[in-house]
Amino acid sequence: MLQFFPVYVFASVLFAIFVIKWSFASSTTQKNLPPSPAKFPILGNLHQLGLYPHRSLQSMARRFGPLMLLHFGRVPVIVVSSADAAREIMKTHDLIFSNRSISAIVERLLYGRKDVSTAPYGEYWRQMRSICVLQLLSNKRVQSFSKVRREEIGLLIKNIESSASLSLPVNLSEMFSSLTSDIICRAAFGRKYSGVEGGRKFEELLSDMMKLLGSFSVGDFIPWLRWVNLVNGLDARVEKVSKEFDKFLDEIIEEHFHGKKRQSDTGGCESIVESCEDGKDFVDVLLEIQKDNMAAGFSFDRISIKALILDMFAGGTDTTYTVLEWVMTELLRHPKILKEVQNEVRRIVGGKQEIEQEDLDKMYYLKAVFKETLRLYPPIPLLIPRESSQDVKIKGYDISAGTMVITNAWTIGRDPTTWDEPNEFKPGRFLNNSIDYKGHDFELIPFGAGRRGCPGILFAMTTNELVLARLVHKFNWSLPGGVRAEDLDMNECNGIAIHRKVPLLAVAIPTS
Repeated sequence: MLQFFPVYVFASVLFAIFVIKWSFASSTTQKNLPPSPAKFPILGNLHQLGLYPHRSLQSMARRFGPLMLLHFGRVPVIVVSSADAAREIMKTHDLIFSNRSISAIVERLLYGRKDVSTAPYGEYWRQMRSICVLQLLSNKRVQSFSKVRREEIGLLIKNIESSASLSLPVNLSEMFSSLTSDIICRAAFGRKYSGVEGGRKFEELLSDMMKLLGSFSVGDFIPWLRWVNLVNGLDARVEKVSKEFDKFLDEIIEEHFHGKKRQSDTGGCESIVESCEDGKDFVDVLLEIQKDNMAAGFSFDRISIKALILDMFAGGTDTTYTVLEWVMTELLRHPKILKEVQNEVRRIVGGKQEIEQEDLDKMYYLKAVFKETLRLYPPIPLLIPRESSQDVKIKGYDISAGTMVITNAWTIGRDPTTWDEPNEFKPGRFLNNSIDYKGHDFELIPFGAGRRGCPGILFAMTTNELVLARLVHKFNWSLPGGVRAEDLDMNECNGIAIHRKVPLLAVAIPTS
């Protein structure tokens, strides 16, 4: 048939292909793209991330600027490393960047993006966020769990006192992890799992889930390498954890739905539920919303309930305890600052046994200590990636639709153009500084900002402030075994949330 195909038609087709390719190449070269380092074929810039991506990306930003274009396999990625660029992304063009760029692992673990943290921007997401903000994490609801916080922190204090009486160092990393898990469990389920039958399994399941949420899946960026996850067992681990957590949550919902409360070694679940002012935990609230059809306009089913509960754990355990871990690390490294925050707490609290919210509101230096800790150690250094929904200009550069956006909150918090001595722990810088961490000041965005900012800031920081105030009020602290402050191991571990690589050990001496 080919010999009968007219030559002029064949030539015309070739010419058209040439024109189209030339036009595409011209339009590409005419775009004003952000500065970009050289990339490898297939890999792009993936090989440059290293073990600690937030640090690697900071080094690259010093060479290529605060808005940098990378390629992770076939996926274009812009890396944001300045407050000004973050403001354009999360405020000026917040709507365009309101979608999430999510891995296949996260999608599998979080019910196909039915949760609030990863759901595509739209009506479903708006309704789910409204439930979080108004029903689960409002100021009234957070304060309703004040008795839960006091009781669990009271148990923490008793455990520390037991170790102190035996002259043993305290593993603060382990204690903070258990504390935050127990508080979230009681708020979400009406009971906790530490110290009871099956508790260890639950803790391991939660730990496995957090590790998997921070796992790297090469198939997300190089699709023809998806088979790697089958070979290395990652897909199997994701499937196992997903099924086990789903089964666990189904059991919890069934118990709440039918009004059953299993007894525990801590005195029974009923007594724990009553520690909340209205006797309702998160599951109770969500089942009421489903029953009363308060979520009119979208499908609020059991999957949605389970996805929201998973969000509470993913966002309220690891990220909360890592802040406590780093704040105590820095206070142990800086005894003078520790003494200063102790003096403030003891002056305000006096001889009272309990610390009330109105006491915390007066502790300006303690709040400054937390701001400085969040500046240096944002719980999720690279935040959760966003994705552009349309072409847009940022800082004069052309950003295409479908581009992943990584905001390096760790680098922004250490920007020398914003912060004096950016790598030094100096809480005093916030005493006469209005910058806060709630998403309005882009120089400090440990919890993100804009539509996709974390809705659980109040819940997390209310717990953190009370824990630190109780610890410095009840005990004097030092490093164990003659370890000098300058020799304290500050290495980080890998993962979505950056913890200490080595557990934090400290010596507690009860105050008279």
